[in-house]
Amino acid sequence: MGRTINEGCTVSDDLRQEALALWVGKALEIEFPADLANLAGDAGFRRYFRTSTEPRLIAVDSPPECTNPARFVAVADYLRRNGVHTPMVIAADTANGYLLLEDLGDTQLFDVLSNDSVEGLYAEVMSELLSLQQIPRTEDLFPDYNRELLLTEMRIMPEWLVGKLLGYSLSEVENRLLQETFQRLLESAAGQPQTLVHRDYHSRNLMIRGGERPGIVDFQDAVWGPITYDLVSLLRDCYIRWPRQRVERWALAYAATAEAAGVLEPVEPKEFLTWFDWMGLQRHIKVLGLFPRLSLRDGKQNYLGDLPLVIRYVLETAGRYEELQPFAQWFEQQLLPLIEQQPWYSDYRYAGE
Repeated sequence: MGRTINEGCTVSDDLRQEALALWVGKALEIEFPADLANLAGDAGFRRYFRTSTEPRLIAVDSPPECTNPARFVAVADYLRRNGVHTPMVIAADTANGYLLLEDLGDTQLFDVLSNDSVEGLYAEVMSELLSLQQIPRTEDLFPDYNRELLLTEMRIMPEWLVGKLLGYSLSEVENRLLQETFQRLLESAAGQPQTLVHRDYHSRNLMIRGGERPGIVDFQDAVWGPITYDLVSLLRDCYIRWPRQRVERWALAYAATAEAAGVLEPVEPKEFLTWFDWMGLQRHIKVLGLFPRLSLRDGKQNYLGDLPLVIRYVLETAGRYEELQPFAQWFEQQLLPLIEQQPWYSDYRYAGE
């Protein structure tokens, strides 16, 4: 069985799984292919398996033509050496894309969040985030999260949501509106202090195990960028929602802690919350295109059901700022009627309730 998952990127699942099992067996010095149980993967091109050994380990199929397993190993090592709880790399064949990792368990932060648990759990994962943002930069490992990359991400939305999923053609006026909105968000991002950015610091990439610090996974695309990016990824998570007042309280508490740690120069609360809101809007505009791309290109349909919450974030945030209201009005008037016809749609006004 094969699957084409990117241009020039074709993977034979069965053959690679057999080869991975043989490689794991050799790495563990057993005389037969390892017994591997398939695990749910992420939004990328990697596949994950759990070994039947004691202790359990995670075997990763990371096709080098689609991913960068050498970078994964390098980033994992650098983060661990700087005190962040990432899975230990037990063995790696980066040329063929086979990895053997420490098993951080099955419990995602998402699984244990509730009104009763969230304060304590978020305190833990925000403490881990602060540790991440205190890590010194190494430029060969963490490229700039620059304007070009941030803009490329936002352009996924008009391509995949607007054009390919909804079949809507943008006029010159609409393209200009998007360009102006994107530029405002880019200027806000550039004006923030820059730190290490995980890029997907949310409830499904943070592992919880009793007596241990939260484990961090899916860190291989880390960059050097705006200080609020990971914070808003966590607090305005695409998979779970909290009331705005609570989110803002958490965000400002984190800002105060970051100031005390020397990560952030003193900043007015209003300015920090504007950074936070506008960074979140950039991320959610990207996700509005990313989830349709995962569905249409990669056959991963489940993500479409999470779009109503993302739409809610986008319209609530853009609607609060005069400069961004034209974008919110256009989205609501032109795109929302088309979105409402989609089979996966549910009323965004109640998403996350």
